[in-house]
Amino acid sequence: MNLRIKDYLDILIPGVKAASAAILEIYNREFQVYYKSDHSPVTDADKVSSDILMECLEKTGENIISEEASAPSYIDRARKPVWLVDPLDGTKEFIKRNDEFCIAIARVDEKGKSEFGLIVDVVNAKAMFGGEEYGTFISSIHNFNPLKIDLLVPGDTANIINSHSRLHPRAFQMQAKIHQANLNSTVLQKGSALKFFDLANDVAHIYPRFGPTMEWDIASGQAIYEGVGGEVLEISTFESLRYNKKDLFNPGFIAKPKHLSLEKFYE
Repeated sequence: MNLRIKDYLDILIPGVKAASAAILEIYNREFQVYYKSDHSPVTDADKVSSDILMECLEKTGENIISEEASAPSYIDRARKPVWLVDPLDGTKEFIKRNDEFCIAIARVDEKGKSEFGLIVDVVNAKAMFGGEEYGTFISSIHNFNPLKIDLLVPGDTANIINSHSRLHPRAFQMQAKIHQANLNSTVLQKGSALKFFDLANDVAHIYPRFGPTMEWDIASGQAIYEGVGGEVLEISTFESLRYNKKDLFNPGFIAKPKHLSLEKFYE
């Protein structure tokens, strides 16, 4: 395994194990739900996980942007490596207790590319991690023994994956066009960045997102997906998403295998 990725994991795995334990302790009892100024929900699990992961990542000496902490100013972080952290991605799923939530961490290089990502399926204690330079791996976080995931290969299926709460009509329009192209397609639903587990494992093949997301929601998944031959492209330009922008919102995007051309599905 690449030395750089090993260095990241030596720092991150103890942190995500501790954060996962803290999240599960709260998940398995009664907890309070609070609301931010934008009306999005947050729990003590989000806050405790953020504190643990921020302390862990401070060892790198690099800037950290966490959903539950104040971000460094753009002047301080522009054109520098930065960590993007979602300490509990899928808070709505956490509140519903449907198990579809995760920890998502990405390292973005000085050019804004997400070069390394780590997503932890907290309930199942599974970590998926990697990047375009390294490949993508999966392992238990307790018995850490990474296995490399095979690269994506062309097939006759193009399943679309979407969120439970954000089923966009254009996803169904896309499915109809996929059927017209003689590809099998089903619309799947899953909460949080766990969608990228299904994308990397070749269970889902297309993830269109027409509404806004934040950088920490997607950067880890993009790196992981690129490690198996996928890509995450801005819908309007078909250029790869970039991060550590002044505005931390992502544009609409589509995640897909590199070998699958989608331009015709937008005609």
